[in-house]
Amino acid sequence: MTGYGRKVLHIENTMVTIEIRSVNHRFLDIAIKLPRTFLFLEDKLKKTVQSQFTRGRIEVYISIEGDGFSNRTLQADWELIDQYVTHLDRAKQKYHLNGEIPLTVLSSMQDFFHIKDTGGSLEKVHQLILEGILDACKQVSVMRQEEGVYLTNDLTERLRSITETVLQLRTKRDIVRKEYQERIMERIRVYVDDEISKDGKFYQEIVLLAEKGDITEEITRLLGHIEHFERTMNSKEAAGRKLDFIIQEMHREANTIGSKSTDVSISEWTVSLKSMIEKMKEQVQNIE
Repeated sequence: MTGYGRKVLHIENTMVTIEIRSVNHRFLDIAIKLPRTFLFLEDKLKKTVQSQFTRGRIEVYISIEGDGFSNRTLQADWELIDQYVTHLDRAKQKYHLNGEIPLTVLSSMQDFFHIKDTGGSLEKVHQLILEGILDACKQVSVMRQEEGVYLTNDLTERLRSITETVLQLRTKRDIVRKEYQERIMERIRVYVDDEISKDGKFYQEIVLLAEKGDITEEITRLLGHIEHFERTMNSKEAAGRKLDFIIQEMHREANTIGSKSTDVSISEWTVSLKSMIEKMKEQVQNIE
């Protein structure tokens, strides 16, 4: 589900801007982009976001304006430099070399010097930043909830249409069973010349086979899935993945009904049923 949240923090002479964007995703995927100054907070930020969401791609952006956190100092490893210069002097004496050690040699050695962010106030403000993340997450949640209301209404309407179609199919289940039986008998007549007696065991076997063409069980399961879907959708817990599973089961039953019938009207209803279920599946992907 989609959403956006923004929080601006004014800390000393620095402005920290926190932005969070949420887009549709089947799982929870968190991407955090922040300045090097705040890298030490990355794990805590991720855990904070994880505590607020269970599904969707969540993008977190943190930017800094000002120099309140840019206290940096140049540090030198004097012990290592002393060893380096000492060994160079020994090499000069041992191999009778002339010349002075150029300054460029020392400055080019990355191990000798490094810049360190002192960030004296960072430890004091990190809690404010985490609280700002929570505020932005709440804004995202509000937008996602508003979208959720719209999706719930849309799914409820589609569910009503599916229920009507399933009930129409239920009125035709005797036709499906009879058609299936006639198909079996017609195929048998191709290979058997004798008339099939309704009192014979052969006919009874045909009837048993025809029972396999009965769509009563599929309709019953479909109505059960519809009730389960509606109950899950209206629960207060995160239900996106569960709804996705129920939709798959509904689609499976619709496919089975379609494979059992040759009646034109039933085939049309089945196609319509599968189309509605497929559209619901697309919407369910957006639900947390």
